[in-house]
Amino acid sequence: MELLQVVFGVAMGALVVYQVLSKWNEVWYRIANQSLPLPPGTMGWPLIGESIPFWKRGPDFITAHQRRFGSMFKTHLFGSATVVCTDSDVNKYLLASESKGILLGYPGTFSEMLGKWSTFSLYGSEHKAMRGALISLISASVLKEQLLPKIDEFMKSYLSNWSDKTLDFQKKSNEVVMLLVLKLVASTEDNIALTKELEEAMHQVSLSFFTVAINLPGTTYNKGLKARRKLVQMLGKIIEERRASKCSRNNDILDSLLKNSEDSNSVIQTDEQIIDQIIGFVLSGYETASIVLMMAVKYLHDHPLAQDELRKENLEIRKGKPENYTLNWDDYKSMSFTRAVVLEALRMASIGLGFLRRTTVDTEIKGYVIPKGWTVFVSTVEINKDPDTYPEPLKFNPWRWLKSNLESYQYFMLFGGGARLCPGKELGILEISIFLHYLVTRYRWEEIGENKIVRFPRVEAPDGLYYRLRDC
Repeated sequence: MELLQVVFGVAMGALVVYQVLSKWNEVWYRIANQSLPLPPGTMGWPLIGESIPFWKRGPDFITAHQRRFGSMFKTHLFGSATVVCTDSDVNKYLLASESKGILLGYPGTFSEMLGKWSTFSLYGSEHKAMRGALISLISASVLKEQLLPKIDEFMKSYLSNWSDKTLDFQKKSNEVVMLLVLKLVASTEDNIALTKELEEAMHQVSLSFFTVAINLPGTTYNKGLKARRKLVQMLGKIIEERRASKCSRNNDILDSLLKNSEDSNSVIQTDEQIIDQIIGFVLSGYETASIVLMMAVKYLHDHPLAQDELRKENLEIRKGKPENYTLNWDDYKSMSFTRAVVLEALRMASIGLGFLRRTTVDTEIKGYVIPKGWTVFVSTVEINKDPDTYPEPLKFNPWRWLKSNLESYQYFMLFGGGARLCPGKELGILEISIFLHYLVTRYRWEEIGENKIVRFPRVEAPDGLYYRLRDC
């Protein structure tokens, strides 16, 4: 009898502790902001909040909370009180309001890995100047005259000799994007060992963006710091060698950065600034482009009509060209359906769940107040699948992007918005388009085994994405 009473007492005590801890955040923040009309929602446990279910369930977490609480709800993510917004009009306002007390709000580890001179770490006039400098490096004229020929040459070589092979397109998509970007940035393709080291270090840094900042041996954060230090050392050595040669003809982005640093009016002056721009340039486009490329291949396999239409367009471009032809700017601009496939893959794949902002003043939106210092999660999940905007939103339909009235989509905020609109969005579309051109004009592919795709949170698909290729 006494043992039963002890067990009962322990169980009741555990239940009380559980209830107290599960309501701690909600009570704490309500007391701290008792005069403010906070959005509805649940705040989870102390410190960790609802981060664990968020990372486990991803889009399902947001959808479930939206159905329960509406288009704006409070929670606790990434160690901070957070308001999640899924309303399209509100999100557009949030992304365009950096001058109105709403700043970039990514975790400190994000900026730490990218560097203090990254555009993700800068605000106001400094951000505007640095972003302008980056845009000049990948402007339309640079894409046309400098980068397109390199991308074309690389893709032709990379996709050669794939016939009668079974390939894991998950690994191939990661590899092709990383190797291409390193080629465009620093022309490292002739040094296989250096390229491999850079690739591994960049990948480790990317895994450390949203980790808890616990600097103990073996933690992801610790590995990320070591990888960043290694990147700084390797890139510093490359810069030193370039300057010593005094006659570099690589005609790559690093050459442009070094040339800009010699101009006293340039915002990019130091090696530290150059290195931060390179790391940011590589990593900001790596994950998005690699996943979209992989998913475009899968969607095309699963939708033969779209694959046939894509092949027809690109075979028409190839018609009349010599055997070892090179695509030019007019060829790329004529790839209307190819571009539509890329945009639809971007929409469907939902690479990023959203964007993070932080309030610097109490901010009133739709009758609620987001207190100063809170994180705002600008969610794009529901927007990308909104049936009012995209009829049959779960259907892969590239043709929807051929209609002129859809220009108002503005890339459905996948590339950010306002002052933070991604400067490299056109480069990413160009890379994937050229890859798809050589893929569909050379090969057809069939699925091997049961392929499972796991895109969230930032993990590789456990079974890969295997296809057997054969000549067209």
